[in-house]
Amino acid sequence: MDRFTQIEFFVLTAETGSLSKAAEKLNMSNAAASRTLNALEERLGARLVERTTRRLWLTDAGRAYHRRCSTILAEMAEADSAAGDAALNPRGTLRVTSSVSFAMMHIAPWLPEFSLHYPELSVQIVAANRYPDFIEAGIDVAIRTREHEGDSGITVRRLAETRRILAASPGYLARHGRPKTPEDLASHRMLIYNLALDPHVLHLMRGEESREIPITSTLDSNEGQVICAAGYAGMGIVIQPLYIVHDDIVAGRLVPLLEDWQLPRLTINIAYQSRRHQPAKIRVFTQALIDRVEQLDLARKWSALPHERMDAHLQRSGL
Repeated sequence: MDRFTQIEFFVLTAETGSLSKAAEKLNMSNAAASRTLNALEERLGARLVERTTRRLWLTDAGRAYHRRCSTILAEMAEADSAAGDAALNPRGTLRVTSSVSFAMMHIAPWLPEFSLHYPELSVQIVAANRYPDFIEAGIDVAIRTREHEGDSGITVRRLAETRRILAASPGYLARHGRPKTPEDLASHRMLIYNLALDPHVLHLMRGEESREIPITSTLDSNEGQVICAAGYAGMGIVIQPLYIVHDDIVAGRLVPLLEDWQLPRLTINIAYQSRRHQPAKIRVFTQALIDRVEQLDLARKWSALPHERMDAHLQRSGL
């Protein structure tokens, strides 16, 4: 069997996590798939894949080989694309990961418009609040709220910054009152996103002042949508970024609290594997998302509360 087919089969196996799925994509029988992998490992003199009846995983040698082979295949695909019209009409499957909230609120509603421009490009969304590894998950683009990636082969582009706020429903405030100082939060019901950095301590700043407020949870969850739903229902005070709750503030479903105090902000980044020749599908998606954030002025909306933006506008207007 030719070397290219062995490499293609191995990369598909690593990305799908299954010999049978990789074999199906290449129209191979399962028996031929096993022979292909065995022949590759024998040629290299290295074990690339470990597997049981339930799961399959790469060895250290397999991960290193996969990184190099993925780059080779990507560059070959790019070369093929350059010979045709794929640079103008990206095709294939684009795998994107982001938090559940970002995927629901800022990717899925925009995909119909994006697909009109690139009808031959299929998008696969991997919604996860814990970030999967690029290589293991076969990810093309990740939307993440962290500044740096551990892998030096990852390119990070800043998309926007978002403020995090404390807020509660009008019903909750009618029953429990409104906290007037950070220390008042100790007597309130708190709804905590447990994947946040140091989730049970609030680090608040106001000018030169700072406070560290320990909080206990009435509810904690690894999903922001669960936290927000409980907040709308009046269960307690949410701690969420504006990219999630901006529209709820505008609509009055949530009321901002302790507005003169600031929590540490989050930076929303686009991350993708660094390649000399970036696949067209990655280029068009990342640029389209950056353009959307600029056109809708989302970076400004996510950095200040709605009434703060109006106050700033009035000051600039001299009113």
